Amino acid sequence: MPGRPQKHSLTLRGHRTSVSLEAEFWAAFREIAATRGQTINELAAQIDEDRGTDSGLASAIRIHVLRHFRGS
Repeated sequence: MPGRPQKHSLTLRGHRTSVSLEAEFWAAFREIAATRGQTINELAAQIDEDRGTDSGLASAIRIHVLRHFRGS
């Protein structure tokens, strides 16, 4: 059973924000960023730009991680 979400601060285009994700999602998110040669801030900013207004940033990151590992 996954643990409680962990809050981490990110900087998106010069502005600080906090995102809460489970440890497994943080690990996967970091892995994706490293594979792409990006920082997690850069990847989060890209996801933030693409997400629109229908979902929060944490949800958008989870979906991005899921799609990455599903190959979609």
